[in-house]
Amino acid sequence: MGRSSDAREKILTAARSLVELRGYSALGVAEICKAAGVPKGSFYYFFESKESLALAVIDEHWAAELSDWTRILGGDAEPLQRLRQLFEETAAEQRAGQQSCGTVSGCMFGNLTLEMSNQTEVIRERLQQIFDAQVDLVEAVIAEARERGEATVADTREAARSVVAQLEGQVLFAKLYNDTGLLDALWANCVALLGVRTGTPTAVAP
Repeated sequence: MGRSSDAREKILTAARSLVELRGYSALGVAEICKAAGVPKGSFYYFFESKESLALAVIDEHWAAELSDWTRILGGDAEPLQRLRQLFEETAAEQRAGQQSCGTVSGCMFGNLTLEMSNQTEVIRERLQQIFDAQVDLVEAVIAEARERGEATVADTREAARSVVAQLEGQVLFAKLYNDTGLLDALWANCVALLGVRTGTPTAVAP
């Protein structure tokens, strides 16, 4: 019963919405199934536990985000323009979410890191892998910018970590204050972190 081809997707969709709205710990399987419109037996047919569902939600969200990050950071524009586009699209997504539900949802990975990293090791490891992958993508762009003489960082890896941390931190503040205007500082902060040379077209935020 309830093991239709779309039952798993319904559970994932409901779980993702609930996690973004309320976090992971407060959710129960019954609530997730009710929101998905599927019987409880369907949950355990597709998922061994709530933890396995959380991992599936994380992986699904990361697959979509990775596609966006790869599209942006692997594009044909100059490296700093690509990085700036990543910030602009992130800010636009947060603004769209706020307009839709009235609050800034923040980053699912950042939210779960704060909530779960010291409680569930398998989730902590998965989130660490995702943030490491983000740093990899950003580091490749920073290395390009340094080769072009546009950025003056000594250590591209640490610079990439700082950029990702700055992005996460500003999104967290936007969620805390429910104010996407706090995201306006993203690019100016990045310029400072990377030591972008004066005269570079992307050096000064509009």
